[in-house]
Amino acid sequence: MGSLVFRAAGASPMKLPIQPPIRPMLALLSRTMPEGDDIIYEPKWDGFRALVFWDGDEMLIQSRDTKPLNRYFPELEESLREVLSPGVVVDGEVVIAGPSGLDFDSLQLRIHPAESRVRKLAAETPSSFVAFDLLAAGGQDLMQAPFAERRSKLEQILKPKPPLYLTPATADRAQGEDWFNRFEGAGLDGVIAKKNSLPYKPNERVMIKIKHQRTADCVVGGFRWNRGEEGKSVGSLLLGLYDDSGVFHHVGHTSSFKHAEKRALVEFLEPYRDKDPEGGFGQGRTPGAPSRWRSSADMAWEPLRPELVCEVTFDHLQGERFRHASTFVRWRPDKPPRECTYDQLTTAIPIELREVFGIS
Repeated sequence: MGSLVFRAAGASPMKLPIQPPIRPMLALLSRTMPEGDDIIYEPKWDGFRALVFWDGDEMLIQSRDTKPLNRYFPELEESLREVLSPGVVVDGEVVIAGPSGLDFDSLQLRIHPAESRVRKLAAETPSSFVAFDLLAAGGQDLMQAPFAERRSKLEQILKPKPPLYLTPATADRAQGEDWFNRFEGAGLDGVIAKKNSLPYKPNERVMIKIKHQRTADCVVGGFRWNRGEEGKSVGSLLLGLYDDSGVFHHVGHTSSFKHAEKRALVEFLEPYRDKDPEGGFGQGRTPGAPSRWRSSADMAWEPLRPELVCEVTFDHLQGERFRHASTFVRWRPDKPPRECTYDQLTTAIPIELREVFGIS
């Protein structure tokens, strides 16, 4: 998000009991849902984590890595000034809701250097803010207060009105499991569990995130060299799937190999290297091109004939590709590449975000 200064040098402190920047509280990954009388469950939002500091005059929207987000979401700042009570610091998620649920692609497009482009996108795809924690209110620092108290105060002072929402929360584990299974159709990628007694601990992984995990058989259509070890070590395998028309599309990558395995992959992949492989990446979606965040050296890749199949695990789909890097499980020499299609990816039943918030 660039190297923007968070606030102008010498700026006066905000009229708040705590001052920015503050790193948000984080979560550890778990594959099982914790349980206990002290646990609260919330849907896990797929957006940009943000802390909103609002003293009634100045508003700062801070990213997870303590960068300012105001310039990328001007419509959100304008709206939050109208609907958010002054004198608060709120933790939450900046999201964009599309016709099929959360739209992370549209969110990423906002991080653009041109103000005119940002303004255009702000009008076309306005963002929202989903609040789930309260760090300060009414001149009081609440970071040492237990989460149950912070949540109660958040419910008291927050008056949900678009684009401001309050995330659902429950102490019922069965309800949390229902959200985990059902809300994926709205683009949410799991559930967060936290203790009622938990104080706010910046930059510490003291919450639990339970995310979806599935497997898929993918065709290896290319690879990237390990940076600084070109020709000696493979950095990642580029994965693809065939659509209903038989077109081969890039869907993600896997780099979960030990260093010795990455070196061994150089010889293993050599027989499949081809500068212009028939049926490989080209007709469909290809691996990413250089961008303002990544150089051509970072994004350069080597094509392979689409003959190798491997099984990987993934946690979340973003459109028709893996949201995060997948994890290599095993080679599948028994699986014909053409049988590696999108059909194997289970798709959650689409639901509207209105249902997540219980809006009729």
